[in-house]
Amino acid sequence: MRILVTGGAGFIGSHIADAFLARGDEVLIVDDLSTGQRENLPTEARFEEIDIRDGEAVQRIFRSFRPQVVSHQAAQTSVSVSVREPQRDAEINLMGGLEVLLASVDVGVHRFIFASTGGAIYGEVPEGTRAAPGAPLLPISPYACSKLGFENYLKAYHLTAGLPITILRYANVYGPRQDPYGEAGVVAIFSDRLLDGLPVQINAMRERGDAGCVRDYVYVGDVVEANLRAADGLIEENIINVATGIPTTTETLARSIASSMGRDPELIYGPRREGDLQRSVLEPDLRAFGRDPVDLDEGIRRTTEWFDRMKGG
Repeated sequence: MRILVTGGAGFIGSHIADAFLARGDEVLIVDDLSTGQRENLPTEARFEEIDIRDGEAVQRIFRSFRPQVVSHQAAQTSVSVSVREPQRDAEINLMGGLEVLLASVDVGVHRFIFASTGGAIYGEVPEGTRAAPGAPLLPISPYACSKLGFENYLKAYHLTAGLPITILRYANVYGPRQDPYGEAGVVAIFSDRLLDGLPVQINAMRERGDAGCVRDYVYVGDVVEANLRAADGLIEENIINVATGIPTTTETLARSIASSMGRDPELIYGPRREGDLQRSVLEPDLRAFGRDPVDLDEGIRRTTEWFDRMKGG
């Protein structure tokens, strides 16, 4: 198949591009390299360095390549950035997404796969429960609002233009290649700091000193598998959670990463961060993977080994 991956120089997108190439698909990556890394680009893939907000360039590339499947991973992904710069968040996630969507309809794409957010779109998930796709959607950050808004555009074009869609609501994704220097990606940030012998900060869930927010951490390899299965039409639902359903506090996560490295972590307890949900745990659907998800300890082991190699350990 001809696969177009937006954001394919990024953490998740580059893994997805690798997987499509490994099975023999033809892959075109679109990325403006504002947050993606050139070294993540697989040599076997075609690459176009453009901003998805540039509608003319997007149309030109789509009409030349004529993709059968679009895996739309490009996004402004930071909750805290969206709180500070809501206009920028909307420009990329809504207006940029619309350029990709309109070009997909124009060339008759067979399947549009969208990387949405389960980790933000459901709002606060009460203790003892897990958010399923049919749960109320209560976004509290501009980032979650822009992702939900684009989901609605997709649903509209599915109904009016017949565009086949799969919306993948990711939990908190982690794994090799995640950027430790951005404002998202706590596993990457903690791994990098612990390898350097530095303390890590636990942002409070409610009050300074608690164990931190509760999240559902899903390994990047499972996200890749969901995209492959969606491209092959093996996920019948239009919306599916890509998650484990297992709640983990920030403190537990930090200790798991430190244990994987054989280190005794120095923990600093900070205040609650504006825009953060206290608890986000999703109801997983194993049809996303076709198997059980990767266990957190195993995923952490793979991730910390990669960071160790990158630092020359």
